[in-house]
Amino acid sequence: MHDDLRNRVSALFPQLKATLADLVRIPSVSAPSYPPEPVRRSAERIAELLRGAGCQEVQLLEHPGAHPAVFGHIPGPPGTPTVLLYAHHDVQPPGPAEEWLTGPFEPFEKDGRLHGRGSSDDKSGVIMHLGTLGAYVGNPPVGVKVFIEGEEEVGSTHLDDFLESYSSLLASDVIVIADAGVWRVGRPALFTSLRGLTACVVEVRTLKSAVHSGGFGGVFPDALTSLCRLLTTLHDDQGNVAVPGLVAEESDPLDLTEQELRAAAGALEQVSLIGSGGLTSRLFSKPAISVLAIDAPTIDEAINQLVPVARAKVSMRIAPGQNGPAAMAALRYHLEQNVPWGAQLTISDEGYGDAFKLETEGTAYDAFRQAMAEAWGVAAVEAGVGGSIPFVASFSERMGGAPILLIGAGDPTSSIHGPNESQDLDDLEKAVLAEAIALRLLAG
Repeated sequence: MHDDLRNRVSALFPQLKATLADLVRIPSVSAPSYPPEPVRRSAERIAELLRGAGCQEVQLLEHPGAHPAVFGHIPGPPGTPTVLLYAHHDVQPPGPAEEWLTGPFEPFEKDGRLHGRGSSDDKSGVIMHLGTLGAYVGNPPVGVKVFIEGEEEVGSTHLDDFLESYSSLLASDVIVIADAGVWRVGRPALFTSLRGLTACVVEVRTLKSAVHSGGFGGVFPDALTSLCRLLTTLHDDQGNVAVPGLVAEESDPLDLTEQELRAAAGALEQVSLIGSGGLTSRLFSKPAISVLAIDAPTIDEAINQLVPVARAKVSMRIAPGQNGPAAMAALRYHLEQNVPWGAQLTISDEGYGDAFKLETEGTAYDAFRQAMAEAWGVAAVEAGVGGSIPFVASFSERMGGAPILLIGAGDPTSSIHGPNESQDLDDLEKAVLAEAIALRLLAG
């Protein structure tokens, strides 16, 4: 069944792999401290690729202060639905260069995986859509609109503006977001929920300025110790989030094991798991708090002084069903109630992204379930996502209730956002095939 598509995707895949490597070579980091030119160059290259794949109306979508998105359109036969295919072409900063096997933007293939920043997140999503169009030689059985965003890695800051400004251009009947992944290598997934995200910068001050630690230590607290004591109140002794008033639920345990999770995370053997309840619950439907960074003197700069001020960035994943502002209010109240020794506390809210539950019934989901089963030879797992993709809620609100499918090609060992990010190439080929089959099924 659908052997014609399987054969075409197989024939196309060497070129798709080469195109992925070419896209990885463009350092399209969207973070504010990086130059914007590579992001624009990435958008221009993807526009060329969409034209080559048969798209019409190809253009860069612009908004003041935003990195460009890319749009292309192929009208479908009369009476067929229009499917919006989303991915993003911006990437995370590479992090420490010494932790990469080669340069982060110097792609290489090893053991069936292509390595490089963005190889999985999310230039593999771009390849999924290009491969799907290629499988139909630019003549898909449904209408296709391709929307490749350039700011996902900085929180899709201007996505609402794009959706408002280009609402008629992007209007569609089904939305396919290729920014998730597979359950594990060789096992596809349809994702059904997302945790939300909120963050703040916490500042603790104990002194107007630094003073001698011998002259005043033991009488007055330093800010760094005070901050550390405050941060430890965010979890109980078992590692559960200790902030009252947050939503937490149990999830289907599926077949996730501690051994598999440890291997994917690269956890040290002696490190214990934290939290309670099932593993999937801790990942998908309970809150999680992490301290992302601390501003304090470095060891090289340390002197015998009482540090007067210290800061930390605190990130909190919130469970589906949790209101973002309410979660931030609960975190703020907890911090205010637990600041030690009368220290001065300042909390700077850095915004939030809502958690989201996807509806998984209907023709579109049936088509992708069938397509994935055929492409991989095994049924897709239906699971939550521990991470956050705030723009999914924006699509839901602004696109008239069109069904949203959250899929992708990356896997838990892809080291997304970490050093030596990589993409399993066999899964990527299957993801292209599945999307192509699903479009045929959607055409009826």
